[in-house]
Amino acid sequence: MSSDQPTPERGQTPERGEIPEQRQITVRRAPKYVPFLILGGLVGFAAAAVIAYALPGDASYDRGAVYGFFMVPCAAAGVILGAIAALVLDRASVRRARRGVVEAVPEAELSPEGTHPGTAPAAHPSTEPGTEPGTAPERTTDDGETGQRS
Repeated sequence: MSSDQPTPERGQTPERGEIPEQRQITVRRAPKYVPFLILGGLVGFAAAAVIAYALPGDASYDRGAVYGFFMVPCAAAGVILGAIAALVLDRASVRRARRGVVEAVPEAELSPEGTHPGTAPAAHPSTEPGTEPGTAPERTTDDGETGQRS
């Protein structure tokens, strides 16, 4: 280029007059489905217990057998109702969604060694001084103890 102005490189802030990249986003609070399904199943188990133990029943059937029989359909119905509740709340969150605009933040400048400015480059474990090939170099923990690097 024959321009007198230098071209901005990666990591530099945009020049005056340049508009940083902006994107429109939608922010909403969506429910998590799994907790609703689990809660629905637990409510179904509780409903089966109420049916088996609180209501009068036939003396020819054991209450545990009645609970086991009603547990499966009540838990399935509870899971289905939990899923429906989650779907209803998800649709309500779509209506209450807010739109926003975000700007790209320039990345931090990196030094030629690939580290952030002001930090020393990391040494490769095999090139650390005082280590023999095939052995792990010693490391120091926060409390001052030394040990082998794993």
